[in-house]
Amino acid sequence: MPVPDPGAIYTIGANYRAPGESRTDRPDRPKVLGKLPSSITSHGATISWDRSLTLNVDAECELGVVMGPAGSAFGYTIVNDMNSVDPWLDGDQWLLGKSMAGFCPVGPWVVTADELEPTDLRLGCAINGEPIQDGRTSLMRFSIPEVISYIGRHVELRPGDLIATGTPARLSTPPGPDRHLRPGDIVTCWIEGIGELTTNIA
Repeated sequence: MPVPDPGAIYTIGANYRAPGESRTDRPDRPKVLGKLPSSITSHGATISWDRSLTLNVDAECELGVVMGPAGSAFGYTIVNDMNSVDPWLDGDQWLLGKSMAGFCPVGPWVVTADELEPTDLRLGCAINGEPIQDGRTSLMRFSIPEVISYIGRHVELRPGDLIATGTPARLSTPPGPDRHLRPGDIVTCWIEGIGELTTNIA
């Protein structure tokens, strides 16, 4: 596992511009959410959860920043930011809805910051080979340095902490934005220059 025990996991909400949206059309500050470190799992993991708690769980591909010393980025990886979209968890108890066991697959490895330029990478996600996301990191509302700077003004970022920098919009083509994860699904998150992260849903 490339990030076996992060002290903290930060996720950035609504960080990708919509089609036609100007680069200057953005909120005053990043929206910082989080996941508990106990949610982390590895490439190829099989994930299940109590369906009496939530039936509607989504997968989201995000560029992950692994922090190094002195507030610097050590490297980059892929994060599948799984989360419940049921109203009693999403937005109300979002920390619980994003932090169930296995809801943070990470991998397959970390590419060090000196080996990858992250500003315009293509990234996406597929369920059983059918694309549900396809975007570019150049569409981020807040850049990686801006996100790191904003979080670092409020809390201490430590080496090994993980920041998931946001996710592109769901595609409108089949299976569509309302297709949630089901037993037997294979989720593939991919980012140019890093590789593929696979998750099996039980």
